[in-house]
Amino acid sequence: MTDTTIATGTEAAATPMLSADLALIYRCIPHRYPFLFVDKVHSIVPNKSAIGIKNVTFNEPHFQGHFPGVPIMPGVTIIEAMAQTSGILVSLSMDLVDKNPLVYFMNINDCKFRRKVVPGDVLTMNVTVRRGGGRIWKFWGEASVDGELAAEAEFTAMIDLRKG
Repeated sequence: MTDTTIATGTEAAATPMLSADLALIYRCIPHRYPFLFVDKVHSIVPNKSAIGIKNVTFNEPHFQGHFPGVPIMPGVTIIEAMAQTSGILVSLSMDLVDKNPLVYFMNINDCKFRRKVVPGDVLTMNVTVRRGGGRIWKFWGEASVDGELAAEAEFTAMIDLRKG
């Protein structure tokens, strides 16, 4: 099976895909540096699941203060990385590419942190849709490094296409 791409213009944007590179991620969610925590997404199954990748580097601004001399990726940014992966999945599932959707957290449940994430790690976010298809989506997410669970959570988000 080969990757398909999202077309520009009026062509259908909900074409099933296997992956999203950084250029497509920019078209799916509004996040930008320094608050973009997903470098690519693969194994996308619209309305079902996706796997996001975050290459953790020392140059990220949160490491200046969390913690000086002992850099650890903040747990909230790990959860945010899972949420951003989910936002990309939703954008591709609902034909929202280039429509500037905003995604708001509504709820985070059963959140647990299992290991530190540090510069040099590759964080893998597995997200699965528990309920979706409209404005409200619920996900289960697991973030891992080298197959070792780093964090897990159930989270709910609302999709908003309105501006302002």
